[in-house]
Amino acid sequence: MPFSARELIKKIQTLPPDQLIEIKDFVDFIRRREQERALTRDSSAVSVPSFSKIWNNPEDGIYDAL
Repeated sequence: MPFSARELIKKIQTLPPDQLIEIKDFVDFIRRREQERALTRDSSAVSVPSFSKIWNNPEDGIYDAL
């Protein structure tokens, strides 16, 4: 069920201050996690050309069938 940011903001505005801190911490966690995932994806993409020489060779061809 999709919902809008406006609906979420309305719900957040009804929370007591101590729970707002939890919401802030959770949002920070989500943002940090996404940054880490992006860094991992980008690092993997950059390393593919270097590793392709190692991964793609006749000696290891048998592993490709697994």
